[in-house]
Amino acid sequence: CKIKGKPLPKTGGSSVKDSKALIIQDLLTSFTDGDQEVFFELWEEHIPSPVRDSEAVAQKLEFYLHIHFAIFLLKHAVGKPVSLDERISYFKTYLETKGAALSQTTEFLPFYALPFVPNPMIHPSFKELFQESWESDLKMRLEEFLSATLKASHNPRLLTLYKESTHCSQEMLQQLHQQLVESERKTMTYLKRFNKIQADYHNLIGVAAELVDSLEATVNGKMITPEDLQNVCVRLFSNQMRQSVAHSIDFTRPGTASTMLRASLAPVKIQEVPLLPSLDYEKLKKDLLDGSDRLKAFLLQALRWRLTTSHPGEQRDTVLQAYINNDLLDCYSSAQRSVLMLIQSKSEVVRQYTARLVNAFASLAEGRLYLSQNPRLLRMLEERLKAEDKYSLTRENVMGALQKLSLRRALQSTMIKDGLILWLVDALKDTDSMSDYTLAYSVALLMNLCLRSSGKKMCVKIANEILKVLSDLLGHENHEIHPYVNGALYSILAIPCVREEARAMEMEDILRCYIEEGNANMIQQIEFIIKQLKSEDPLDEAESDDEEKEDNDEEDHNSMEADLDKDEVLQPQPGELSGEKLLTTEYLGIMTNTPKTKKKPVPGMHQSIDEPLQRPVTPSYHRTCLGLAEGVLVPCLAPCFPYVGQNQDGTKL
Repeated sequence: CKIKGKPLPKTGGSSVKDSKALIIQDLLTSFTDGDQEVFFELWEEHIPSPVRDSEAVAQKLEFYLHIHFAIFLLKHAVGKPVSLDERISYFKTYLETKGAALSQTTEFLPFYALPFVPNPMIHPSFKELFQESWESDLKMRLEEFLSATLKASHNPRLLTLYKESTHCSQEMLQQLHQQLVESERKTMTYLKRFNKIQADYHNLIGVAAELVDSLEATVNGKMITPEDLQNVCVRLFSNQMRQSVAHSIDFTRPGTASTMLRASLAPVKIQEVPLLPSLDYEKLKKDLLDGSDRLKAFLLQALRWRLTTSHPGEQRDTVLQAYINNDLLDCYSSAQRSVLMLIQSKSEVVRQYTARLVNAFASLAEGRLYLSQNPRLLRMLEERLKAEDKYSLTRENVMGALQKLSLRRALQSTMIKDGLILWLVDALKDTDSMSDYTLAYSVALLMNLCLRSSGKKMCVKIANEILKVLSDLLGHENHEIHPYVNGALYSILAIPCVREEARAMEMEDILRCYIEEGNANMIQQIEFIIKQLKSEDPLDEAESDDEEKEDNDEEDHNSMEADLDKDEVLQPQPGELSGEKLLTTEYLGIMTNTPKTKKKPVPGMHQSIDEPLQRPVTPSYHRTCLGLAEGVLVPCLAPCFPYVGQNQDGTKL
């Protein structure tokens, strides 16, 4: 318009405002009249889908609106009984579909029983819903939400669409499409596994039922025939074995069935895995220091993938040993410029991919030992932790690396002296800004530091603050963090003045509330904490562990989380090399691979899973050990929990 010399047209803002006001008025009227059908038609038409589906405020409000319409006829005594049944049925359908997302939230949990209560008006749990103040408060919240959400936009819709489209380039669409294809492929794989596991589970339930019937028959004097036993065993064996087992084995011989069952579970012999080609580390390190930011990022990504995607055992050990022997991260170097200093790069991508690689190193015991050789590393990681954006993957990986490094006593001491406990307590007041990974590793790091006597003393200065943060975390919906919260609480309550502070804030009552909701392990751990809270024992100064004793990091706390490779922001252009292809094309070296010598396992301390953690751990290793302890297979992620026990030959269980 300016180029043509034409006056700028008016956007018609007032008419837009008027139409918005009418929509708000219609919604409020249908709310007051209890007209459920009209209200939700307007709601879905005028409240944007991203707001309804993603924003917590909208989801919570919509939940209470469904409650309002479900009980409206009960409160206002209008309509026929069949209408009330329809309302309750509609509310029940909502709870089973869209409303199911809030089923894990304590605030809404009681309302999932509402459709099944014969007379909710007299039920104590729902008494508040039938007070006039509840409906008027809800209407006020609705009006405020509508005013904020439906405020008039002065920009023409075409202009908004144009601006939004400029942010979505063709390259990004291609990347998203690739991710979608890969995700769909993985989904199909997991679905097949799930169906197989589900079928096996149903089969086992059926077999168990038959065995119970047989035991009951035996009690009544009826003998089990070899044919019955044969039928059960054939069903237990894999499909491939069934026919041969059914016709070739004599189940009348004692022990035959159990021997065959155990043999069917025998581990498959591990196939030999070839070693990866050696690399020219001198050239690699030169390009990591002097190359472009894009090349640095691709190299850091490829080196990490070589570590995370290698097979656990000799192949991974050899990769790590080659990195350490060639001082890939310059941990043995005192030079001004080092590869580790890429963590301070001006490029966010370079910083992120450096943090990812350091986190991968820290996932392995030998890697942690190597990283600990550089006295500047810890301070660099702490600075990045405090400087990075709360939501960044760089910060997430820095937190993971620090948590894993906290398994080493000398590094624990430095972290405590640097005031990391105070920083963590402050950061954990705002868990909404943390990913699940950052939250789990933050709480686990806090626990590891609180296990030290110097860490406990640091907590004395902020006793009220840390107790409040930990008690709030006990109610967090992420149950994975509870063992670390329990461990930290148990540890700091060993200090008399902290116990006094906890009693003053009625900590026992808070803990008993969580006992009612927790699982068996959680209940046992909280009971240990309550016992510690009631203790009158003075702090035993002789038990101070601040001297640098022998490190207990050598228990093979090795575990690579899938999170190390998630959300890759770096994607190659057509014809651009990346990953292992980049390494073997541009940086192939002379074959110098030497397998790593296996260490004998160090005897570890036994600890019941019912007790609060009392030794340093990392979340993924703890997850793995807990899965083994409960007889459940879990993804290998990475906490450091003492292993559960030993076999007769001394190997770890």
